[in-house]
Amino acid sequence: MPESSEAEAPAAETPMRAPWVRLLRPRQWVKNGFVFAPLVFTGLYHQEPTLVRAVALFGLFCVASSAVYVFNDLFDLEDDRKHPEKRRRRPLAAGAISPSAAWVLLVCLEAVTAGAAVLLGRVGLVLAAYQALNVLYTVRLKDVPIVDLFCIAAGFVLRVYAGAVILDVPLSPWMLNTTLCLALYLVTTKRLQEKKAHEDSARPVLKQYSLGLLEYFAFLAAVGALLFYGIFALTVRKELALSIPLVLFGFFRYRYIVECLDGGESPTDALWQDFPLALTVLAWVGVCFYAMRMEGLGS
Repeated sequence: MPESSEAEAPAAETPMRAPWVRLLRPRQWVKNGFVFAPLVFTGLYHQEPTLVRAVALFGLFCVASSAVYVFNDLFDLEDDRKHPEKRRRRPLAAGAISPSAAWVLLVCLEAVTAGAAVLLGRVGLVLAAYQALNVLYTVRLKDVPIVDLFCIAAGFVLRVYAGAVILDVPLSPWMLNTTLCLALYLVTTKRLQEKKAHEDSARPVLKQYSLGLLEYFAFLAAVGALLFYGIFALTVRKELALSIPLVLFGFFRYRYIVECLDGGESPTDALWQDFPLALTVLAWVGVCFYAMRMEGLGS
């Protein structure tokens, strides 16, 4: 991978605050919360050993995902330096962190990930698959239409699957399909907003999508997520039936953010910044915890 010297890096227009934090993307760690889904939906969260394992897995995915972000920024460094927004917002492109220092950080993150993966057995294989998928995505698959969407969605499915593996519990196919469709909805909506805001300059693959096609994909994914979650809640975990209205409201609110507030380009930002959406997610989590706890007490 060609790498320019630090002297060639554009100087930051203004001093960047906490560049190392920006490089690791801790705001994106909320995505790793998907590893807790099996813990919640099996009702095992009140057992300390399982809770500790799930929290440890969450931390490990945070390390692994940050390694992915660092690798992505290193790989896309030259393109980011030419981008009107990324050249200011990304620490490497802005010159706030040198490429050599980022490589050292990447090696350290990968060493932690690899060491933990070796100790965790089957979970380690899932983690290795997650990182391999992300490397392939960064190097090549992000430019392949349709495949790029499913690569990102597969990362969420792997998180949920890893959560089930570390707890050694079965995972409903309805929950896996719900996760896949939800992730497809979020990434397709993100691509849709990127195309509206930046035309095709945000990423090359957008040239191969039309707005109508992305709208269609988002609609199919939303319907699939709602359908599969409804089946899961009404057949596998009937005590979660009361959470369905919250899921519906969440989809409605997110669509409102996309259409009327020009959000959706960053799902994590929408979650952090929109109070009604954040409150809905917290309420859904609370209902799920309460329902599964009552089910456990009644069994």
